[in-house]
Amino acid sequence: MNRLIIFIVLFVGALACNTQKSKNPNYLPKATGKPGDVIIIMDSLQWKGELGSAVRQIFRAEVPGLPQAEPMFNVIWAHPSRLKLLTQIRNLVYVFTLDKNSPGSRSLRREFTPETLTKIKNDTSFHSYMRQDEYSLGQEVMYLFGDTEQNLIHHLENRGQEIIEYFNTVERERLLKNVFAMKPGVASFLRQDQGIEIHVPIGYKLADKQDDFIWMRQIEANRDKDIFITWKPYVSEYQLLPDSIVAWRDNVAAKYLFEDPDNPISFLVTEKEDFPVTARQVNFNNHYSMQIRALWHTNNMTMGGPYIGYAIVDESAGKLYYIEGFAYAPGKDKREIMRELDAILWSFRMSQDLASSK
Repeated sequence: MNRLIIFIVLFVGALACNTQKSKNPNYLPKATGKPGDVIIIMDSLQWKGELGSAVRQIFRAEVPGLPQAEPMFNVIWAHPSRLKLLTQIRNLVYVFTLDKNSPGSRSLRREFTPETLTKIKNDTSFHSYMRQDEYSLGQEVMYLFGDTEQNLIHHLENRGQEIIEYFNTVERERLLKNVFAMKPGVASFLRQDQGIEIHVPIGYKLADKQDDFIWMRQIEANRDKDIFITWKPYVSEYQLLPDSIVAWRDNVAAKYLFEDPDNPISFLVTEKEDFPVTARQVNFNNHYSMQIRALWHTNNMTMGGPYIGYAIVDESAGKLYYIEGFAYAPGKDKREIMRELDAILWSFRMSQDLASSK
């Protein structure tokens, strides 16, 4: 989960901003704001023009695998003159280019040293810079800039996915800090029984436990959040193909995951006809993994919702694990629910991870 690995290309960090001053973290206030909020600070004319459109296209892209359209982030624009009022917001993004001379652009340029401005002008590959805890603890600040507006737009079009991945990782790590700070819940026995570990917060109950499967869930008045883990021998890399993973997932669900255990046709299946299954390779805590995002519904069509899962190989144990978080929250936005479940999944550790941590 090293963010610098994700952004070794995007963030060169060659020169510092004026804001890079030695700070004592003990005197910084804590960052505020809701998960998923991003404040964009840029000139008003550029926000309304092509550059603003390119920025919105990145941060307001739809989250895959949800039943209704929800943006990756809640984007809020702010004029540079309001910067002093925003210093405790958790996610700040500055955007400016050198070819504009409006009051807003001039205000943003003052945040940079003359040396940095010269590098931006002369080095067309230098477009991004980031800082943690810039004005408050737990804060992420990203600077996006260019010598011209068109060059920056071109950069954003090429690096948009990396920008999104960076902030998704930031939000997940914030959630993980909370998960690890809590006392372990029902999954605490897994280390002894299976040689694996996952930090499931208190409030989750053990729904089922089999020789190759465990299901934990938290049922609230208006939502149902679920985590399950299953495993089998690892025999071939073909087991990590998306179709193979989904087929395995659905076979396990047909055996163990029911809306009503007394109703044999209420098991969970992956929706494949009306909504696409999305899959991509992921570096999961330094392990090769395939991520699956999709929708599920019960076989009798009485319930449904989104899920996110990871298939991961534990080579030392010769096992293939599949971990999944799925939710049922009718009539509710589900982006942050799934972000929370994803963070819990990222606390998963296998035998070789636990052995190396001793």
